[in-house]
Amino acid sequence: MNYTPYRKQPAPADDGSHLKFCSTCAFSQACLSEGYDKSALMDLHVLVEHIGPFHEGDVIFREGDDFKAIAAVRAGTVKTTVIDSNGDAQVLGFFLPGEVVGLNAIHQNKYPCNVVALDTVMLCRFSFPKMAVLAGKMPGLQAHLFRLLSQDINKASLLAGDYSAEQRLAAFLISISRRYAARGFSASHLLLTMNRTDMANYLRLAPETVSRVLRRMQDSGLIEVDRREFHLAKRAELEALAKPVLRI
Repeated sequence: MNYTPYRKQPAPADDGSHLKFCSTCAFSQACLSEGYDKSALMDLHVLVEHIGPFHEGDVIFREGDDFKAIAAVRAGTVKTTVIDSNGDAQVLGFFLPGEVVGLNAIHQNKYPCNVVALDTVMLCRFSFPKMAVLAGKMPGLQAHLFRLLSQDINKASLLAGDYSAEQRLAAFLISISRRYAARGFSASHLLLTMNRTDMANYLRLAPETVSRVLRRMQDSGLIEVDRREFHLAKRAELEALAKPVLRI
């Protein structure tokens, strides 16, 4: 493929400095908006445990486990799955660096799904009971948690409508693109660590349908694909195709 290489995912974030948050911290903006730098947030920092590395296929949280913590992805990608009545895994979503997994466990107080590493994954694990107490003292952090919950709900309902395979796949690519761009990565050159089977499972499509639609998109010049590297060559056209699904 003759295009500038995508910006690869960074190495796992370190602890920054006594003032600076980790580069992929999921909560830094909420804290900074409240006027708290890292040195003023030792209460929060004490709640954080860096865990990993996890490797492809490792189960990080299991469906039915007691809910004690949420986790922010520092590096790598994870998927969430449930096992259906036939014993087959159903993919619910994918989480990128800077995104938080586990919020859907709050209501039942148990993890409602499995969290599985797709590549080499590092996480920050937060004690949720202690974070909830801290959020009560910090309106900005509390509002940020509510926004994360809303995003989680929106992701879950993203593909619930009666959309074509092309619209679903375009929406998936644009959604991933926007999420990477929000974290400082290229919006047009993507590395998708999920395999085609997981992608199809998530989109509620057959794997051969995903392969066929990807070929059509390549033939029409919308995208260029080299294994797991995707170049969104005609982003505006993909945005238009995805609009009925994403709404914006």
